[in-house]
Amino acid sequence: MRRIFVLLLISMAAGTGCRSDSDNGNIRVEIETGEGDIVIELYPKKAPQSVKAFLEIVDKGYYNNCSFYRVLNNDNQPSNAPKAELVQGGLWNRTKKRPELPKVVHETTQQTGLHHKRGTVSLARESPGTATSEFFICMEDQPGLDFGGENNPDGQGYAAFGRVIKGMDVVNKIFRKPESDQYFDPPVPIYSIERY
Repeated sequence: MRRIFVLLLISMAAGTGCRSDSDNGNIRVEIETGEGDIVIELYPKKAPQSVKAFLEIVDKGYYNNCSFYRVLNNDNQPSNAPKAELVQGGLWNRTKKRPELPKVVHETTQQTGLHHKRGTVSLARESPGTATSEFFICMEDQPGLDFGGENNPDGQGYAAFGRVIKGMDVVNKIFRKPESDQYFDPPVPIYSIERY
């Protein structure tokens, strides 16, 4: 009887440690790459437009067979430019046409309260409101990518919407791959991105 009671306590304790995505409103996706898998937690309550746009692309399967194609590190940026360390992926490809996608309303870090820390996932863009399918993962804390930061002349920063919760070691492996002029040579395959 004592053994059953102990097992019951253990199972109850294990159950309280498990939270489903619906408990906190966050959503998880898994990126399957040629170097291993990465799990990302998305924050729809804080960055609803960015998460919605990203998940629409995930759910349509557009991220299947794309790649991490770009890397920024301290050695491949102009010496006088504000530095960032990140890996970038998405549908962009030098040879393949991508689908036409709606532009995402820009959600600044000032609005969302999310900041560019190690493992943060954010939308790549040109001017505010031009982001679509391209995203990046920060290798270190990057305050210059936040609202008011120095990495973008418009001062609006980039739209953070999630963070890596598993597989940062995989991101590190990708970051160290050979590159030429900020582009991986060859690109690192993303086989799929799916809800986790």
